[in-house]
Amino acid sequence: MVQDAEEESNGLDLEKNELSASDSPSPSFEDLQCDYHELNDRFLRLAADFENFRKRTAREMEAQARFSIENFAIELLEVADNFERALKSDDAKSREGLEQIQKLFRTILERHGIHSIESVGTKFDPACHEAVVSIPSDSEEGTVVEEFTCGYRMHERVIRCAKVAVSKGKEGV
Repeated sequence: MVQDAEEESNGLDLEKNELSASDSPSPSFEDLQCDYHELNDRFLRLAADFENFRKRTAREMEAQARFSIENFAIELLEVADNFERALKSDDAKSREGLEQIQKLFRTILERHGIHSIESVGTKFDPACHEAVVSIPSDSEEGTVVEEFTCGYRMHERVIRCAKVAVSKGKEGV
């Protein structure tokens, strides 16, 4: 009997919940339409904000790429000024001035991670060297015996191969 009373009260509670849920008014078409327009406006503003962000970022990246070597160029202008001074000086001091300019220039390059590739006496490496000529010599075949144009690396990447002469070994007997 106690069990039956509990089941009846649970049943009544379920009916009350169903009635209270159905008593709440459902959103009207106008309310839904208003919510839709609000969400659509938020979406459109968000899409516009994102498009503006994308365009601004692209402009900033372009400007950064365009002026990324500005400090490097300013330092090279110092070298150009020194060349002008050396050209205006008398012949006796020209050689000394040019050596100083070369030191300054190499220092600037090294400060920016640009180093020359040592070639003479090393094994020919097609990643670092461009063979211009193959000549007979006392050196082992495939050894760089002369450098015509210096090669350079920027950090670990070769930015210009050295133009070299490669030994083809001793001439036949």
